Amino acid sequence: MFRRVLSFLNAKPPPPPSPQLEMQRDTLQDLPEVRIPEGYGLRTYRSGDEAGWCAIMEGNVGRDWTPELCREKLVNDPRFHPDSLFFATLDSRLVGSACAWSRDLTERIVGEVHMVAVHESQRGKGLGHLVNAAVLHRLKDLGYRQAHLLTDDWRVPAIKSYLSAGFRPLHTHDTHAKRWSDVLARIGIETG
Repeated sequence: MFRRVLSFLNAKPPPPPSPQLEMQRDTLQDLPEVRIPEGYGLRTYRSGDEAGWCAIMEGNVGRDWTPELCREKLVNDPRFHPDSLFFATLDSRLVGSACAWSRDLTERIVGEVHMVAVHESQRGKGLGHLVNAAVLHRLKDLGYRQAHLLTDDWRVPAIKSYLSAGFRPLHTHDTHAKRWSDVLARIGIETG
């Protein structure tokens, strides 16, 4: 028993989780074209879209989304504007989403590409690129000059899309250099 207590007292806490990777687009000039793949559509938020948004986010950006939580974390936030939340659609179904966002209400230089996700059944069809491009154009229309986003190491297809859209990796945490090197190697980009 005494040994177990000593073991418990000497145990090191687990390291804190590493922060998400970050990317920046230094200008909102020469933006990628908003190309809607054949058979799909693009529209902005309408009241009642919360359940469809939750279905897109579930497992892509967190878990256990509900329409109430969507309203609390997104729609009721003072930074939200209906014309800044984009949906890729298939028939009338919402299948992809991204939001033009701001870190805070006073930020006027760097806009955020926020909560990008595509339903698993629709991946690989250019829908992430579609909603990302729509958000970049919206950020430019809102007067922002740069764009920033957060992503995860395992989102390799999304990172490839962001790179092709003009984003570059940022190193804002001491783990980022190694993590970016690993991610870029998986894509086939050598970093030196």
